[in-house]
Amino acid sequence: LERSAVELAKDWRTDKVLRRLEALLITANKDNILVVSGSGEVIRPDEDIAAIGSGGMYALAAARALMKNTNLSAREIVSEAMRIASSICIYTNGNITIEEVK
Repeated sequence: LERSAVELAKDWRTDKVLRRLEALLITANKDNILVVSGSGEVIRPDEDIAAIGSGGMYALAAARALMKNTNLSAREIVSEAMRIASSICIYTNGNITIEEVK
């Protein structure tokens, strides 16, 4: 995952079209979570939780609370944190699709 994220970040930095993107991408496997930025940075979050977008900080706060205080699965934490964020942030859509690789 780390090698792939670094290679993607290099491509993002060197490509004329891609380097203009102001985007963030969360990548994860069972061991790591990384955030790849449009400026070519690879960021490892301080905790095992990452959130991006307009409602990202709301979702992050909700996910942290759910992780510490419940026995929900990762998928359930994501779903509930996004539902909470969408109820607080007017820019966060409540129609959520979660893709999970097993």
